[in-house]
Amino acid sequence: MKKWLILLIVTVFWAVNAQATIRTDVIDYKHGDTILEGYLAYDDAIQGKRPGVIVVHEWWGINNYVRMRTEQLAKLGYIAFAIDMYGKGVRAKDAKEAGSLSSSYRSDRALMRSRANAGFEVLKNHSLTDVNRMAAIGYCFGGTTVLEMARSGAQLVGVVSFHGGLGTPNPGDAKNIKGKVLVLHGADDPAVPPDQVMAFQDEMRKAGVDWHFVSYGGAVHSFTNPDSGNDPSKGAAYNEKADKRSWEAMKHFFAETFK
Repeated sequence: MKKWLILLIVTVFWAVNAQATIRTDVIDYKHGDTILEGYLAYDDAIQGKRPGVIVVHEWWGINNYVRMRTEQLAKLGYIAFAIDMYGKGVRAKDAKEAGSLSSSYRSDRALMRSRANAGFEVLKNHSLTDVNRMAAIGYCFGGTTVLEMARSGAQLVGVVSFHGGLGTPNPGDAKNIKGKVLVLHGADDPAVPPDQVMAFQDEMRKAGVDWHFVSYGGAVHSFTNPDSGNDPSKGAAYNEKADKRSWEAMKHFFAETFK
């Protein structure tokens, strides 16, 4: 009797765990002649198509942080794809190199948009992606990128920027935005000054976009990333409350947007 009970417990244990298996894949793809390396995650216990979410990394490039966020999205029931903006094997070793890599795209928004949209096409063509329910999220540099994706007219039902730059040389392009926009902003972020915030909000109003803007008091730049340290006086620091609140805000936004 005891042996049968143990066998039943073991069987149930494995069945439960089998239902929550997050599958991950490293995917090579191309933008022009540049080879890129993205990171895909999904829950293989879910049957059929599900909403797809593009994830765009900080200025460091794809690293453990963005992979973790991609897997978190998979656990929520989405198929998530962390796109590569820099190129296979191109990752910043320090802040100076990160600034140099990201500036190439900040100064060339056409390149930023087309590079990001190359990753969008990879996720769009995946057999598990519901192409009518696709969104994008991004962190810092990635937040800027997903806003530019929206301004390019990408078929996204929603975009979420976490402590991203809001400025654009092409504010008139906001008329191309097809979905909803959620900006999750550190109220004390020195990298995104108040005049940039006001200009962004004016841009959204003039274009008639369905937009939401949330400011977190006491939060500075990069407030969702524990690797940012804990000293707000440096301009970038982790803020646990803002991190958790912003993730919940994203979840509510997607629940509304994907329904």
